[in-house]
Amino acid sequence: MKRSRLASTLLYAAVLLFVLVTLAPVAWLLILSLSPPADLTAKPLRFIPSQIDLSHYRRLLDFGANTPGEAFLLGLRNSLGASVGATLVSMLVSIPAAWAFARYRRRAVTATLYVVLATYMTPAVALVLPLYFMLSALHLLNSVTGLIIVYCAILTPFTAWFIKSAFDALPDEIEQAAAMDGAGVFETLLYVSLPLARAGIATAALFALLLAWDEFFFALLFTSNADAKTLTVTIADFAAGRATDFGLVAAAGLLTALPPVLIAFGLQKALISGLTTGGVKG
Repeated sequence: MKRSRLASTLLYAAVLLFVLVTLAPVAWLLILSLSPPADLTAKPLRFIPSQIDLSHYRRLLDFGANTPGEAFLLGLRNSLGASVGATLVSMLVSIPAAWAFARYRRRAVTATLYVVLATYMTPAVALVLPLYFMLSALHLLNSVTGLIIVYCAILTPFTAWFIKSAFDALPDEIEQAAAMDGAGVFETLLYVSLPLARAGIATAALFALLLAWDEFFFALLFTSNADAKTLTVTIADFAAGRATDFGLVAAAGLLTALPPVLIAFGLQKALISGLTTGGVKG
């Protein structure tokens, strides 16, 4: 009994520590976004706002010309276009590729998969020059289309590897039975394999969307104005200059994090199921 109580205590302590470490930055952002400017520069620092100040959110929701709200709205448009577009394209490429990797188990195919994964492991800074010259040659610098191409190069290896594990978990006998009934390769993939692996595919799509939504490095280097700047770069611009409005940066950060959180909550069942896919086959 003593061991059981000790184990339970350690378990709850670990969970509490995890929650604190995870939620503490979010809570601090919330405090900053609701604090009046005087509290943000007060010494000693105030951890509880003297009054609730919603002016930072009002500024972000004011979409007038040359306002932070206009910049935030344009950044939201560009982030949605780049992340959703890159996710759709990468899924269209990675689903058939993952199915091929899972079903054609030859050394050359396996080696190709590892080569593809190696590109995902390559440091981002090593890809800057080739990507820059490629986008420049295609006249796609400072464009959402250019960001979609860059993000696809990053996301496709990851999603292909992730979806392959979902296809690996499917018994081969199911597809063989479909083939015996006269289904071709395309029909087998579309009507048999995809429905059974939908949890893993949905999870891969969610991770791809989050990776593209939060990407900052390439968006900073390959965009220069509001035509293509994403939300992450827009928030960085809010922090630039001689005087940084920390409350505005915090409010923009919270609003930027809201869509992925809502999507994750909405797809949490598929996410949990997809993460556990591949543990047992048969």
